[in-house]
Amino acid sequence: MKQSEHVIEIFLQPGDFYFGDTNTRLRTLLGSCVSITMWHPTKLIGGMCHYLLPSRENASATSLDGRYAKEAMQMFAQEIRAAKTHPSEYTVKLFGAGNMFPGIKKKNLCDPNGCMDSINACMNISCKNMTAARSLVASHGFVVAAEDLGGTSHRQIVFDICNGNVWVRKPGVIQA
Repeated sequence: MKQSEHVIEIFLQPGDFYFGDTNTRLRTLLGSCVSITMWHPTKLIGGMCHYLLPSRENASATSLDGRYAKEAMQMFAQEIRAAKTHPSEYTVKLFGAGNMFPGIKKKNLCDPNGCMDSINACMNISCKNMTAARSLVASHGFVVAAEDLGGTSHRQIVFDICNGNVWVRKPGVIQA
């Protein structure tokens, strides 16, 4: 598919959320944070979030905040409803949750791979973010098409809404 000549490039900072149309390219840089990309292959719309934490402690806030996974998923749900589409129609991909401090080990808090199945079983924020991403997308009716989660390096993410391609660049490695 031909890329439009007038592409808007948007860089998502931690806590940012964006949902747009075919003329948009989204970028971000992830460490322990997670980005979820969603793309509708027929309508050529989609979005990306860049969340820092699974949820906030003070749940009494009146507006949604993209810094938190739970609220970023609610933002996606609002956009999907506004577009009159259904979660099953989207291609969903997960990225990030790198352990930026692999040398710091907490005894009896993490398994040898640095992550437990329960979000509360591990003190490692990257582990909590990874667990939250998988759990939330499943609970909202999405199927994950691809993921690049975990590890010990940062990632640069580029998402082209015109074709749904997501490019991942890690130190010394480029993946499509």
